[in-house]
Amino acid sequence: MKKSYPRFLEYELPPSEEASALFHIVSAPYEKTVSYGKGTANGPAAIISASQRLETFDCVSVPGACGIFTHKPLDCRGSDSAALGRISDKVGQIASRGAIPVVLGGEHTVTVASAEAIKKAHGDDFGVIQFDAHTDLRDSYQGSRFSHGCVMRRIFSDFGIPIFQIGIRSLSEEEAVFRINNRIGSMDAGSFAFSARPELVLPDDFPKKVFVTVDVDALDPSIMPATGTPEPGGLGWHQLMACLEAISLTRDVLGFDVVELAPIKGFHFPDFTAARLVYNFMGMIIRSRFVKNKQGGVE
Repeated sequence: MKKSYPRFLEYELPPSEEASALFHIVSAPYEKTVSYGKGTANGPAAIISASQRLETFDCVSVPGACGIFTHKPLDCRGSDSAALGRISDKVGQIASRGAIPVVLGGEHTVTVASAEAIKKAHGDDFGVIQFDAHTDLRDSYQGSRFSHGCVMRRIFSDFGIPIFQIGIRSLSEEEAVFRINNRIGSMDAGSFAFSARPELVLPDDFPKKVFVTVDVDALDPSIMPATGTPEPGGLGWHQLMACLEAISLTRDVLGFDVVELAPIKGFHFPDFTAARLVYNFMGMIIRSRFVKNKQGGVE
């Protein structure tokens, strides 16, 4: 019987068994606190739809060969706690089996649920690497502590998870002070301005296991216009790919998400860009495992 929802790369890849697939796609169309442009609830479906136009060969390997299982889209209606709880439960089920959850948002708040789930499944010894135009370190924004502008504050302060920020180019004075006082590591957008392929070096004491969250507004609006809070001066495509590759080679990626895509009707390029980002990172993760196995593991 045909499922009532599409799979990631459904037109090109045979169905994967849930128990054996390495990557698990979780659609989390959560949108409750967007503060400028709207439409992130449509992001997951747009990414999966655009994935049907991807080639299975990513110019280096075939990431889909390791299995990609697409779960039924989550119900993100109801209260914040109920919706986030459903996301956390699903991500936790996947992570506890040793598979890699790939969460498609939705606004950035979904990352709070994913971080909580990874913490329960893998323990405290992991960090979150954030690609974003904004620090998202406000303690509260527009009356909500679970605003998309507070997601990294919740992860860092409430869960005690180390974070590292990449691509930042907009923050409040409160957030700037918080970053300094808490010695939060970063490689802000200005660091990328004059380098086509920047060298990303994470702190030596940053955890070896990581969850990676990619807010699509980390990319420059010329590449990613379909997002609610665009900022000029963002990362280029190859800059982002170079950073993701460096992370995959030096860290063990427990899971990742791509959030804040707000599709523009009739304009497919941003949706395809997000789908390509997802698939490329899958390939990097798989290939890095081969390299690490040959080298005897990550030092």
